[in-house]
Amino acid sequence: MCTVPLLNRICRESYTEPEALYAVMKQRGMDLVTITDHDSIDAAESLRQHRDFFVSEEVTCYMPSETEIHVGVYAISEREHIEIQRRRKDIGCLLAYLSERSILFSVNHLFSGLTGRRAEEDFVWFHAHFPAYEIKNGQMPWEQNLRSQEVARAQEKASWGGSDAHTLASAGTTYTEVRGARDSAEFLAGLRAGRGSVRGEDGSYVKLTRDVALIALAMFQEKPWLAPLMPLLALVPLVTAAHWKGERQFLRRWGRTPVAMPAYRELGVIT
Repeated sequence: MCTVPLLNRICRESYTEPEALYAVMKQRGMDLVTITDHDSIDAAESLRQHRDFFVSEEVTCYMPSETEIHVGVYAISEREHIEIQRRRKDIGCLLAYLSERSILFSVNHLFSGLTGRRAEEDFVWFHAHFPAYEIKNGQMPWEQNLRSQEVARAQEKASWGGSDAHTLASAGTTYTEVRGARDSAEFLAGLRAGRGSVRGEDGSYVKLTRDVALIALAMFQEKPWLAPLMPLLALVPLVTAAHWKGERQFLRRWGRTPVAMPAYRELGVIT
């Protein structure tokens, strides 16, 4: 469900069926497909039959500063999903488990306010304990993605990206390549070795507005009794404009905050 108050009772984050998503991914040229739902691998149930599909998720975690982050974890088993969910509110315990199991993981949308406030110490944790960063998110402004790329390069992190699509319209428009990889094992090994190349689109205001409107329309189709609220669709461009402005403000606030951190200054991330 959506995390926005009130909407979290009636609206889902996506209305796309897993098989439909998989079919679109293949049509758009993907050799491998994974889905990173929030704290769920339910979509994997109907896709396990495909040899070119592997199970992943986006985990909602909490830092020692009590801020929230999203961590991408890739190529996991059902048992590992259960253990990850048990540990996600204790970041130290979670990181130890992911490392022990040699699970590939990353910090997602490094400079986004999507998960709320940020603290300076969070970036110290990212630098010290996370092997990889998401450097291109298909729903984030190009400035945020560029900043993530700069930090990942300076800190010599493995990196990748994805569409963060909640509708079929955006699915697969941002993706990661590993040249020469013949299967998911070689692809993941290439990511771990830092050989991933991110392709495709950054986010845009128009793209975000379209996707939010599509989700809202799907909600009304699923729940016809909400039809009296349909005039509120006119407010979607205003809501997404406010969000887009907030994202840019968040980047201005935190994109340069690391100047106060010796670890960042020594790496030359801030000049």
